[in-house]
Amino acid sequence: MHLDISRYLYFMVTLMLYTAIIIANISLVAVICMNRSLHEPMYMFLCSLLVNELYGSTGLFPFLLIQILSDVHSISVIFCYLQIFCLYSYAYLELYNLAIMSYDRYLAICSPLQYNSHMTHKVIMLVTVIWLFAFVRCFINTCINMHLTLCGNHINSLYCQNYHIMKLACSDTKLNNISGLLGLLPAIVLPMLSILYSYMKILKICFAGSKQMRQRTVNTCAPHLASLLNFSFGCLFEMLLSRFDASSLPSISRNLISLYFGILQPLMNPIMFGMQMSKLRKAVIVFCLTLKCKVF
Repeated sequence: MHLDISRYLYFMVTLMLYTAIIIANISLVAVICMNRSLHEPMYMFLCSLLVNELYGSTGLFPFLLIQILSDVHSISVIFCYLQIFCLYSYAYLELYNLAIMSYDRYLAICSPLQYNSHMTHKVIMLVTVIWLFAFVRCFINTCINMHLTLCGNHINSLYCQNYHIMKLACSDTKLNNISGLLGLLPAIVLPMLSILYSYMKILKICFAGSKQMRQRTVNTCAPHLASLLNFSFGCLFEMLLSRFDASSLPSISRNLISLYFGILQPLMNPIMFGMQMSKLRKAVIVFCLTLKCKVF
């Protein structure tokens, strides 16, 4: 009886979190799309980021909700690989979107006169490139992993991951390791270098500028930096949890740490960007008031 109550409680909490993520992200995407004054590169990149939050949470939550109510926690091999594809492409896209947003802020702050000519006509191209690259990269990796011969069927995780699949493999994994190493440079190193370069240039301008400029820069970059740090911590926690023995931790703690990656980022991004960016905040308030008038 106690187990059933706990199960339904976890289900309701998870469902409410998923619903909040969907409402928050869709609302901001709708506001950006419908408001012509927000059709600027900064908000278009933010829109891409928010769509990715919807994509990533949809790759995690529906399966998680089913597993909470299920007596047997199992998943087919095909759906396991599908979840790996969704979650890994989500992670890549998150990093790529944050990298592009940092470069966008660098141009807006350091080269304001050339900003429109540099970015306005490149938004669609940049967004299309990062989405295609992430999907192709993860599709190739998933196809390579699907050729592995698995000698086990137990994954000690709330969701499927490449690392756990590799641990179950009893066939040669050299091709998988080579593919992973070759993909490391374009997938992680280059976006991180782009982010570091952008913020080094921004800091240089800030130290040389006035107090008012520093304050404006902090207000502009704060939600992006918070999102980047939150995402980095989430990835770090997940890597440490999967690669080191965490059996000494209580199961509820292990589950919360594991879900940090998939819950806080999609939930915090629309809240942080929606509250911190004044132009977007005003548009959201107007949208909510208009919606309230139509309902009542």
